[in-house]
Amino acid sequence: MTPFWGEVVGTMILVLFGAGIGAGSSLKGSYAKDAGWIVVTIAWGLAVTMGVFAVGSISGAHLNPAVTIGFALIGEFPWGDVPGYIIGQLIGGILGATLVFLHYLPHWKGTEDPGAKLGVFATSPAIPHTFSNLLSEMIGTFILVLGLLFIGANEFTEGLNPFAVGLLIVVIGMSLGGTTGYAINPARDLGPRIAHFLLPIPGKGDSNWGYSWIPVVGPIVGGGLGAIFYKAFFLGEITIVSWSVFAGSLVLLIVAYVFGKKQSHEIESKNIAS
Repeated sequence: MTPFWGEVVGTMILVLFGAGIGAGSSLKGSYAKDAGWIVVTIAWGLAVTMGVFAVGSISGAHLNPAVTIGFALIGEFPWGDVPGYIIGQLIGGILGATLVFLHYLPHWKGTEDPGAKLGVFATSPAIPHTFSNLLSEMIGTFILVLGLLFIGANEFTEGLNPFAVGLLIVVIGMSLGGTTGYAINPARDLGPRIAHFLLPIPGKGDSNWGYSWIPVVGPIVGGGLGAIFYKAFFLGEITIVSWSVFAGSLVLLIVAYVFGKKQSHEIESKNIAS
């Protein structure tokens, strides 16, 4: 198996298990209905663990464009391989979400809430707020990539590294995931969101494309910051790339803050008018 197909298969496994617990805990008629946040976060952690076990020796098991780009920014991964990895991750996300759709086939019709159906595939904010939602995804992915790098710097008994990564996902979900559903992975959100848009899901509603850029941009920027933070503060290496990423992130947050403030005023004006 090539690294490209490793990323396809690994991300497919990740999304199959992760979106699978989303479906099980959200769709009517499922024995796992209302399983709760603790179960969801543990399942996502194990989903990542299984994906890493499956293809870690083949592709390094990035399974996440934010990880791939973050590693490339600090010279831990060749830029020439980045497009292929990201395409493979997106394909894997779509395939994993499609398998979840097929697995829970009779449950979609019995679930009336279109938001619950979309939530199986993609994330959404608990409180819509552009600046805060973007910042939340950035912080979550910052600590994800930083964590992957400091986990990788330690020596583990063979086979334990994927469990450490899974525990990292669990603690991110439990502590930081309540704001946006912790996508922290563009392929995990965009791939299944595309599947939601394309699949014949009864009464599915729209795919919330207006929000979709946040779980893509936020993780990529946050992952980049996590990687250069590790290189700067753990290894003592600060480069022009580091300063460029810091500056670009600051500009993005300022723009998101201004846009979010304007958006809030527009919503308030509409509410007053109505």
